[in-house]
Amino acid sequence: MSRFGQIARGLGRMIPAGAVRPLGRPAAVFFHGVEDTTLDPRLQHNHHETGDFLQIMQDLKAHFDVLPLDALGDVLAAPDRHPRALFLMSDDGYANTLSAAADLLEELKLPWTLFVSTHHIDSGEHNPIFLARLFAFFAPAGRYDIAYLPQPLVLDEQRDAIADALVWQLRALDMVNAQTAVDAMLARLDQALLRDLLERFSSERFLNWDQVRELARRGVTIGAHADRHWPLNEHQTPDMLRTQAARPKARIEAEVGPCRYFSYPFGNIGDISSWAWQAVRDAGYAHAFTTLSGTLDAQANPFLLPRYGLEQRPANLTALISLLRAGNARVGRFQRQLAG
Repeated sequence: MSRFGQIARGLGRMIPAGAVRPLGRPAAVFFHGVEDTTLDPRLQHNHHETGDFLQIMQDLKAHFDVLPLDALGDVLAAPDRHPRALFLMSDDGYANTLSAAADLLEELKLPWTLFVSTHHIDSGEHNPIFLARLFAFFAPAGRYDIAYLPQPLVLDEQRDAIADALVWQLRALDMVNAQTAVDAMLARLDQALLRDLLERFSSERFLNWDQVRELARRGVTIGAHADRHWPLNEHQTPDMLRTQAARPKARIEAEVGPCRYFSYPFGNIGDISSWAWQAVRDAGYAHAFTTLSGTLDAQANPFLLPRYGLEQRPANLTALISLLRAGNARVGRFQRQLAG
């Protein structure tokens, strides 16, 4: 989480919601998966537990005007007329968005958008960052020479720090080389252990296309979250970025229907290059979302819009969302930097 995000969440816990309600402006928020029980938060940090998720959604329904994403153009054109407008989104396309989140959101009559990484829907392959963390926590202690990593990977008792450092090393690689490194890690794991771990952490499985179509039939807007779940950063070639933007749109439109919206994997500063947002624009999307916190307005680059990631157990969420406009200066600097 950014320093701004830490400060904003701290203030949101202390300030009464009513005091900051007049400051509110349209915003977008997102979650990932929803599980009844979290077995290991080191690996399942992308998932809300069902009870917590229900409380969050009830709070959003009570205090905001949760709108379908197709209303975004009208809201951006006149944000002051929609101070309580909120757009609800889910990233990645975990299978539990159908088994746990969809019924709850349907019962609450909350419209939402699901952004899917189409390679993972096509193949069923797990998120490579999850797989790398799996290796870091469960591989036997020792030294591992892994292709493309800048130095040997030494696993000892400091597994949390090692896992975090490994993720950053991978994110600084070309996507193809990073996948090669992850594949090399998995090849070093006992395969029976790997199968057991993947079954144990079934929350990390992705939807298939039949399930995505079912969600679309139930009114969920389907957007693109790149083809492979990987940052669209400066370490990727322009050709790769164009593929990451164009292929998911084509796959979703072939399997489900129109695809007008995009969200960037990871999506923060350092995860999006100037080539990336232009590739998204040129692929034909109407709008795209980062994970920088802020509010929505007409002056923003429509392909670098802010979103706020919902905590697992947020305190005083109503006040916090009303304070998101404090991040707009940072969002603006980021947009100008990428615009060149």
